[in-house]
Order: sequence, then C-alpha cells, then structure tokens
Amino acid sequence: MTFFGLHFQDIVFYTLAIILLFAALSVITTRNPVYAALYLVLAFFTAAGIWLLLEAEFLAIALVLVYVGAVMVLFLFVVMMLDINLDKLREGFWNALPIALPIGGLMAVEMVMIVGVRNFGADKVLEPAAHPADYSNTAELGRVLYTDYLLAFELASVVLLVAIVAAIALTLRDRKESKFIDPAMQVSVKKSDRIRILKMDAVVEENAETLSNVAENAKEGK
Repeated sequence: MTFFGLHFQDIVFYTLAIILLFAALSVITTRNPVYAALYLVLAFFTAAGIWLLLEAEFLAIALVLVYVGAVMVLFLFVVMMLDINLDKLREGFWNALPIALPIGGLMAVEMVMIVGVRNFGADKVLEPAAHPADYSNTAELGRVLYTDYLLAFELASVVLLVAIVAAIALTLRDRKESKFIDPAMQVSVKKSDRIRILKMDAVVEENAETLSNVAENAKEGK
C-alpha cells in the first residue's frame, strides 16, 4: 500500500520522527518544567512507536512501562511538589554559556560523525529479514544479552549498584539538624531510663467547712 509514492510504513515513520523531534525540542525550550516533563513523555511514546516499526516490541513496551509509567511519574511528582524558583535558575544561564557552547558544539559534531551518511543509509543498513510466526523478540534479546554482551551487562549492573550505594550514602550522611535515631540504643534501653518514680508526701484534704469558707471569700473578693 503506497500513498504519494511512499509506503505506509515509511509514512508512519516520518510522522513519528517529526513528532519526536518536536517533542525533544520542546523539552529543552519550554520554560515550565511540568510542560517539559509532559513533552518528554510524548517523546518516549513516539520513540516506542518507532521501535515497534523496527520489530523491537520488548524494548518498546519496556520504554513505556519503565520510563513513562515509573520514571516520568516520579519526575512529575517531584517537579509539582517542589516550589521551583525559575527566575533563580535562569540567573546562572549566561554565566555557564561560555562553557556550554563548546561542549554542546562538540556533542553535535560527535552526533553528526556517528549518525551520518557514512554509517547509515540504504546501502549500509540491510533490510531486516522476515521472521516466522513463532519468533520471540524477547527470547532473542535475552539470548544475545546473556551470551554476546554478558560482560557489558554485568558491568552496567555493577555501575548501577555503585550509584545506588552512593545515593544512599549521600542522603544518610550525618547532619546536625537531622533527627537521627540509633536502633542499637533503642534496643538497649531499660525501663529505668524511661520512667522515674518520685516519692511524695501525702496531702490531707481540708474539711468541707473550710472549703465552703474559701469559696465564699472568693465570691466576696476577699
């Protein structure tokens, strides 16, 4: 099926690519952080559609479930809960511009060198072969991941573990203003440390006649 000389799959790809570029540019150009997070959600959904065109169903579903369903919801929750002063954030923009421009230009040059005609094109990338009906993309991905790229996968897991431990260590560092409780001290506490019993002399109540006289004097203002 062709439209205007293009196959339907090509039309879907170009449509998703235009939406993805628009969403990516909106993420870095919009001033409202909530809108930027929503544009990033749109970019994730569009990228998942492109992966579906590449027959990478597992990666597409993982992108939607993990990033859109968990990470972006957390981002939105944090951004909407925190009262971010946007004016204060923009104060340091021009100060960082002399360093940001060379780094951004270097990254752009690297992307052009990698994603270029030399490495990508109809003559460089072969058309994927047709798969049978019982083909499992998830099983194939697991086979390649745990055989050919096992070392890289394990290194990535170690890096993530170090990042988790570092985040916990930075968060739970000793602060003077934080209320820290030592569980060992809670367990070793005794009842004598919590309760103090005082012995006091008994107080004898006055008789009813004396109490009535005091009440009358209080009424008369004496």
